[in-house]
Amino acid sequence: MLILSRKIDQKICIGNDIVLTIIDVKGDQVKIGVEAPNSVKVYRQEVFTAIQSENTAANNIDVDALKKFFK
Repeated sequence: MLILSRKIDQKICIGNDIVLTIIDVKGDQVKIGVEAPNSVKVYRQEVFTAIQSENTAANNIDVDALKKFFK
């Protein structure tokens, strides 16, 4: 893991087309602005984990029960 120190309004570039900007720091919270192409999905970790869990649950359907439902 790369650890960087930044001040308000300073930026971090990731690759050629993603830029993180430190917007504000208050206590133990940091506001970060993310500039990325529309093709790059940006999520908070807890949201990303929830999406993965929902996708996994959707893939674990009972195919036989589903076939009976549509008959």
